Amino acid sequence: HVQLVESGGGSVQAGGSLRLSCAASGSTYSSFCMGWFRQAPGMQREGVANIDSDGNAVYADSVKGRFTVSKDNAKNTLYLQMNSLRAEDTAMYYCATRRYCTTISPAAFGNWGQGTQVTVS
Repeated sequence: HVQLVESGGGSVQAGGSLRLSCAASGSTYSSFCMGWFRQAPGMQREGVANIDSDGNAVYADSVKGRFTVSKDNAKNTLYLQMNSLRAEDTAMYYCATRRYCTTISPAAFGNWGQGTQVTVS
């Protein structure tokens, strides 16, 4: 069982940057698919990016070229570098896992963290 804790959210002006972290504890972290997701008020949760055990990443079209997902297996930590932030990026951001990166659909992921709020104004 993997436990996840997100951090790094905050308030930033449009055009600014933030780096989110997701610290993982538990077994076989490095062999899992790790994903970032977000949910704005009144909206459904959506996939932002995921990264597999080999470091291959997939991004939602809305964040391509602006966000970068990475992970440090030695630190059991997943990152999301967010640049050129826009007001529409405002949301609660979550990380979650699944065995393989065959989908970015939130419904397919589990072990959800508590989330970290990102506000862009």
